[in-house]
Amino acid sequence: MLDASSQALLFGLALLANTLSALAGGGAGLLQLPVLLFLGLAFPTALATHKIASVALGVGATLRHLSSGRIDWRFAGFILLTGLPGVWLGTQIILQLPDALARAALGVLTLGLGVYSWRRPSLGVQANHQHRDRAGMLMGGIGLFAIGLLNGSLTSGTGLFVTLWLVRWFGLDYTRAVTYTLILVGLFWNGAGAIALAQQAPVMWHWLPALLLGSLLGGYFGAHWALKSGSRVVKRAFELLTVAVGAKLLWDALV
Repeated sequence: MLDASSQALLFGLALLANTLSALAGGGAGLLQLPVLLFLGLAFPTALATHKIASVALGVGATLRHLSSGRIDWRFAGFILLTGLPGVWLGTQIILQLPDALARAALGVLTLGLGVYSWRRPSLGVQANHQHRDRAGMLMGGIGLFAIGLLNGSLTSGTGLFVTLWLVRWFGLDYTRAVTYTLILVGLFWNGAGAIALAQQAPVMWHWLPALLLGSLLGGYFGAHWALKSGSRVVKRAFELLTVAVGAKLLWDALV
């Protein structure tokens, strides 16, 4: 059992990580997963525990975003149907992959996201819906399936991939893209991944109350901040967090 100070640490870091994640559209694992590993959990146990806690991020963000009227439920269903099979497949292979190699590859990709967005100042500032014909939706669905595969197999920062894909391919502004990411990835993709991982690895259940509360509150506060700030602020938060997540993953892989 963790003492009160350790529980407070878990809550504080979960609150911080998920507030930033809800603002930027992903990246809660940057702080949350490493803390679980530092406190002595084996990687499979830390991953399964973090994945369950991350569902509360989706719950908190959903509570705030549902009142915004920004959700096209038909498009939301498309994201679910194309991404969830990839999530399930990813959970079947994650525990078989070398951790250092997986972290290094994801670190390079995540850094690339931040640089790509930063080099395009107008990207995602205003909505410009595109690729909504049959061919465009097919390619978009393939992209979401591939990101779902990453989401199920790797836990840090994959929501950021969804956010940028919705901005770049479908032409959403950052604020609306983050809305879809937090509800569909945070709640449904992570929920599916949590169920699958919990069947393969032990979960530290008595650590979850602090993590769940921090994730729930962080998801709500971050979503509120994103809606109030607008796409330019969300874009900057996205770029900063992708660089931080990518650098952290590379450091973990190389040290």
